[in-house]
Amino acid sequence: VQLQASGGGLVQAGGSLRLSCEASGDFFSIDVMAWYRQVPGQERELVGDISKGGIINYRDVVKGRFTISRNNAQNTMYLQMNNLKPEDTAVYYCNARILPPGWHGTTRFAPLYWGRGTLVTVSS
Repeated sequence: VQLQASGGGLVQAGGSLRLSCEASGDFFSIDVMAWYRQVPGQERELVGDISKGGIINYRDVVKGRFTISRNNAQNTMYLQMNNLKPEDTAVYYCNARILPPGWHGTTRFAPLYWGRGTLVTVSS
């Protein structure tokens, strides 16, 4: 199972970017998916997450600017980032709890997978 994050790049302050996170491989289903970000020298922080049913939580500083969505049929999660600020500059990571084939346990104990980060740079 792999998670692939993509869509990062360089953008001016006030601009927009859309990140994608796609899961591939052999699995039964995907439970909660999340976006994190990390600035070098700082701890990785949660940006927001989305349940399989579409319940979304956001970090306060991105509320109203970032939108998380997912397409369960395509095993993909998105992060639409609008009105970007220089302080949004970071490496963005996605993770997901992915249920292996035949999983019968509690979903919150399913394996947690991380994608490789994608760099977002916002210039002032």
